[in-house]
Amino acid sequence: MRHLMSPLDFSVEELEKLMDMAGDIEANPQKYAHVCDGKKLATLFYEPSTRTRLSHEAAMLNLGGSVLGFSSADSSSAAKGESVADTIRTISCYADICAMRHPKEGAALVASTHATIPVINAGDGGHQHPTQTLTDLLTIHSLKGRLDNMTIGLCGDLKFGRTVHSLIHALVRYPNIRFILISPEELKIPSYIRTDVLDRKNIEYEEVVRLEDALPSLDILYMTRVQKERFFNEEDYIRMKDFYILDSKKMELASKDMYVLHPLPRVNEIAVEVDSDPRAAYFKQAQYGVYIRMALIITLLNIEV
Repeated sequence: MRHLMSPLDFSVEELEKLMDMAGDIEANPQKYAHVCDGKKLATLFYEPSTRTRLSHEAAMLNLGGSVLGFSSADSSSAAKGESVADTIRTISCYADICAMRHPKEGAALVASTHATIPVINAGDGGHQHPTQTLTDLLTIHSLKGRLDNMTIGLCGDLKFGRTVHSLIHALVRYPNIRFILISPEELKIPSYIRTDVLDRKNIEYEEVVRLEDALPSLDILYMTRVQKERFFNEEDYIRMKDFYILDSKKMELASKDMYVLHPLPRVNEIAVEVDSDPRAAYFKQAQYGVYIRMALIITLLNIEV
């Protein structure tokens, strides 16, 4: 039995197979329409979510399976004090596979040690968000035709942004990847990622404050929102939330084949006018999220297609 806790749980070769399957799912949806007939996915979401929860559910439904679960801790026995370990033991009696989001780092890992079904980490605190990373890798690969020899700009909340942390971990395994880290001083990348990942692997990176300075040299711009739920006080959040706003004027500084990604939801860090730019790929990214999660469910359930 296998779980997905981190994007590093899959080798580069396994990721290629996963992305190939996702591509085949996009091209031949009918081929996969009944591969999970009779299977059930449990979605255990202790934190609010739109895309991650619904894309997991859509993925299972597209495969012919069914879904059950809860969308907030308040509507589960966690509100009565039930532990994650006891919850997953119980859910293992009801479902064949589980996707869990939790505000505490390591909660999904705890669940995986007590589960008798595969567990997918659908986000744990500010730590990891591996299915979003798989989505990001598939999107970049589909748009650029490669995952190597690129300059990636990561912009916004690099301190608390689990999507950014997971993406860095995943991309450093590919040759000639360079990062431009765009953030205010208060939201810089955590030192453990800088030293343990970037410096240790001799990855080229640059830290800048101004988005305009980075745009001309980017192949991919990965925007993130400043996350209100990760701030301890409202004043700091209000001061930071409008620090970066990508608009049409700034897009003029970027190359014609630079694509903009965003894990969503956006608040106001990407102006709505950018949506009509052919380089805006964030809604396409949301669609790719369903294909890669379908491939992941098939893989973790060991289903032969």
